[in-house]
Amino acid sequence: MPNRRPAIAVAVGLLVALAVITPLAWLINTRDWGILVMFVVPFAVWGLIWLGRRLADWAGVGPPP
Repeated sequence: MPNRRPAIAVAVGLLVALAVITPLAWLINTRDWGILVMFVVPFAVWGLIWLGRRLADWAGVGPPP
């Protein structure tokens, strides 16, 4: 049975990124106060990078060659 962890990690990462980035982009583009959300964006990106690294560790994939 093949290891499905990498595929699960990619799917979870994409779903979480979509769930985080879409509302932030919508708020920034449609609300007058949305520009204040720009201060949250670096923390959201940091969190997504952190999650991606944890998912890669969980999936058991090493660094690219």
